[in-house]
Amino acid sequence: MAPRVVVVEADGGSRGNPGPAGYGAVVRDPETGEVLAERSESLGTATNNVAEYQGLIAGLRAAAELDAAEVDVRMDSKLVVEQMCGRWQIKHPGLRPLAAQAATLVGRFDAVRFTWIPREQNRHADALANAAMDAAAGRPTPPPASLGAPASASAPAGGAATGSDPATAPASWEPRPSFTATRLILVRHGETAYTEQGRYSGRGDVPLSDRGRAQAAATGARVAALAPSVAAVLSSPLSRCTATAAAIAEALGDVPVRTEADLIECDFGQWEGRTFAEVRQQWPGEMDAWLASPRIAPPGGESFTHVAERVHRVVGALPAAYPGETVVVVSHVSPIKLALRDALAASDAFLHRLFLDAAGISVLDLWPDGGIAVRTVNDTAHLPAA
Repeated sequence: MAPRVVVVEADGGSRGNPGPAGYGAVVRDPETGEVLAERSESLGTATNNVAEYQGLIAGLRAAAELDAAEVDVRMDSKLVVEQMCGRWQIKHPGLRPLAAQAATLVGRFDAVRFTWIPREQNRHADALANAAMDAAAGRPTPPPASLGAPASASAPAGGAATGSDPATAPASWEPRPSFTATRLILVRHGETAYTEQGRYSGRGDVPLSDRGRAQAAATGARVAALAPSVAAVLSSPLSRCTATAAAIAEALGDVPVRTEADLIECDFGQWEGRTFAEVRQQWPGEMDAWLASPRIAPPGGESFTHVAERVHRVVGALPAAYPGETVVVVSHVSPIKLALRDALAASDAFLHRLFLDAAGISVLDLWPDGGIAVRTVNDTAHLPAA
């Protein structure tokens, strides 16, 4: 007998957008993680979003066949989760019938809860979707069962075949049409007193210095030259970023600035405001552990692993929200380094080897099929001389 509450993990992918597509869905027991049902199918030619909705529909149908009363849906598609929760409009006419079909299925249950999860927690549904696409193309793949059991019942394993994950991004030397990519212009905020003094500057709201304001103005002119048309300027909520973002928005013709809480700097806890030498002297063991692993947090602070998760939430949603458009993202050293690390599929050592100047510019292109191009890293040619 199926449990009253089940977990549905669903995913869909398209090798091209549109292109050969497929979906996968897994129904689990939330207590044990046991797989109760699997669904997958090739869809022929379709878009990523269509495939993701088809995965959701298949998962809900499987849960209904098991007579479940409540469903926890977990997907790495920010678009599907936000649209099914009613927070985002369904603008594409091709998705509206699928959303309506999913909503009808939702009505069969006492309760359905939607949660976005990182792609690495959705590997099983991803594998089913990939297997369906491979089978349709005549390419055998290992069975999804080789993934093993989920790490825990509360955080089951899974992943997606689409989006901006470097691990699954298609490898190719072929030129790609830039007009189909979402371009991200990543900007570190201008200089502050802490920047100049070599102090840990995390959640403390340290304002731009006079030099930092001059850097922000120069950065605005540079961004306007790079991208005369910008769809949005997103910023960390801290004033050193919002002031930098405001200067950029003004240079672009007063493009609205929207703050994103997930773009805030790492919380350095007890190290906040201290110099690097002070931290090394007072917390030598803790610093060594922190430098050795992104999973280690400073005392009372936040790990880089956690920062990466929230940065991924923002960056991962941008291609669907701004297809083929340019978005300026104003943030801090840690979030930008982590975004670049993931875009380059680099190791964690990258975080300690990359230097990002205040008001430096980096540029990424993200394609709908998961393709990524890193075009610029830490461009500072626009900045006034020291």
